[in-house]
Amino acid sequence: MSSSQNLNFSFRSSSSSTTTTTACSSSQCQLFSERRQRFRSYSPSIPMCFPKGQENLDIWRNEDDLVTCGLESDEDSGGLRIPTQAQAIVEGSGSVAVSELKPAADVDYIQELLAIQQQGPRSIGFFGTRNMGFMHQELIEILSYAMVITKNHIYTSGASGTNAAVIRGALRAERPELLTVILPQSLKKQPPESQELLSKVQNVVEKPYNDHLPLLEASRLCNMDIISQVQQVICFAFHDSKLLMETCQEAKNLRKIVTLFYLD
Repeated sequence: MSSSQNLNFSFRSSSSSTTTTTACSSSQCQLFSERRQRFRSYSPSIPMCFPKGQENLDIWRNEDDLVTCGLESDEDSGGLRIPTQAQAIVEGSGSVAVSELKPAADVDYIQELLAIQQQGPRSIGFFGTRNMGFMHQELIEILSYAMVITKNHIYTSGASGTNAAVIRGALRAERPELLTVILPQSLKKQPPESQELLSKVQNVVEKPYNDHLPLLEASRLCNMDIISQVQQVICFAFHDSKLLMETCQEAKNLRKIVTLFYLD
């Protein structure tokens, strides 16, 4: 009886052990099969992440059995767009991890760097208000003189204030071929003091066909003409100088280098 009980016990134990082993083997096979199937369904270009306890054994893991993601969120990846698994299934793997290129917000900085690196003289247009003090005019005169002696070609108009200071400085450099004055109208329409100064300038361009226009409109057309002939614009203005602000904006639209000095 004892032997029978032991035999039955051993049999049951052996049977139970065999059943348990068989069940474990089946579960492992099923789990391995599922993981293999899941792993094969992944596109190689799609980074996958799993929480602890559900990680895929066939992909990378760290020392704590946590899967290391290949890519982080949009904020950490520098603008790299990573779709969800549903989007990857619908759109395909070709749309994954597409870098969204953003156009440069402003090219002024690059243009200024190129201008600094550029060797040789440039054509520069000077604009500015008529209403400025003696010290400002003296500084502009020195700047104009320096530009001419470094072989830059100066373009300006014939009004008083800024234009007159630019003309005086350029004449001091004794390079008359590097100064061009473009008038908004004919010479006779200019103030007497401007006519006296302009008589010393070698290159004066008159526009008698604009004599019938108001001075503001003629000046706007004159400024556009100057902008079209220069590479760089230097302007001295107040914040409420409407025409000068429009001139600088037009120069920027035409990709000219604009240096604007505010007097207020």
